[in-house]
Amino acid sequence: MVVFPAQRLRRLRRTETIRRLVQETKVEVRDLVYPLFVKEGMGITEEIPSMPGIFRFSPDRLPAEVEEIAGLNIPAVILFGIPEHKDETASMACHPEGIIQQAIRTIKKSVPELLVVSDVCLCEYTSHGHCGVISNGDVDNDKTLSFLAKTALSHAEAGADIVAPSDMMDGRVKIIRETLDRASYQNIPILAYSAKYASAFYGPFRDAAESSPRFGDRRSYQMDPPNVREALREVEEDINEGADMVMVKPALPYLDVISRVRAAFNHPLAAYNVSGEYAMVKAAARQGWLDEQRAITEILTAIKRAGADIIITYHAKDFARWSELMQGTI
Repeated sequence: MVVFPAQRLRRLRRTETIRRLVQETKVEVRDLVYPLFVKEGMGITEEIPSMPGIFRFSPDRLPAEVEEIAGLNIPAVILFGIPEHKDETASMACHPEGIIQQAIRTIKKSVPELLVVSDVCLCEYTSHGHCGVISNGDVDNDKTLSFLAKTALSHAEAGADIVAPSDMMDGRVKIIRETLDRASYQNIPILAYSAKYASAFYGPFRDAAESSPRFGDRRSYQMDPPNVREALREVEEDINEGADMVMVKPALPYLDVISRVRAAFNHPLAAYNVSGEYAMVKAAARQGWLDEQRAITEILTAIKRAGADIIITYHAKDFARWSELMQGTI
């Protein structure tokens, strides 16, 4: 065994060029998916106070935004809708003229090559803010499934490339797969939010999407943060039901879960760098407490190093711009 002074590990850290040459983990823009919030109306571009730099757009404002995203070589967006009308059964979630359906058609017309992932959930569309149908004061798992399947089908009909159920109802991947297949959408992949934890880091998102529960919380269907073996069971179940890709959400507090899922399964793995994680970095950067570019690059690298193939992140546009500048210096 070679030891110091013959073995000097610092040799490979001496210059930026050497460090790049031996870099083990590299985040690329093509790994990223950018979330978009779409709100019914016209002429809307609203910055979200708790998420600086992130906006709600009305469909007519989407073409310019997605052209910019595609111009940065970001390959995909994931859509979240904010409807004008909400009711007990989330009727606008699957409506052909619903906000997400409008947004999908607009994006595919403007930038056909941009991959569109549609979030499939009911929380933005229900008057009570929960992710499913309420029976006797609780979310009814089995009654919710048909609503989710209809919503996923309506997204596919509008032109979505991938549907992503985020509700955490048991059995939803199976019924969505069966529904899509019966309607001849057997080639539409399912990206399942398989290990979605009941996290404190969703706060800014719920403001952005106007989707906070009106009573109770989501801990009866989203995962309990201390559990990791349960996450592996959730992922395995979704794969058995037909998921093509799986996800861990949030990312930063659950890097160990990402790593465990990566070790156990060969399916493409996504991780969601969620709104609270984004907001913390932005707030600290605005106070001058950290170097924003270095912090974001370190965070995304950690998520990929843990095993994620795909990173959903609000930092995607910033990272893409920095990557362009870095390419110019090589």
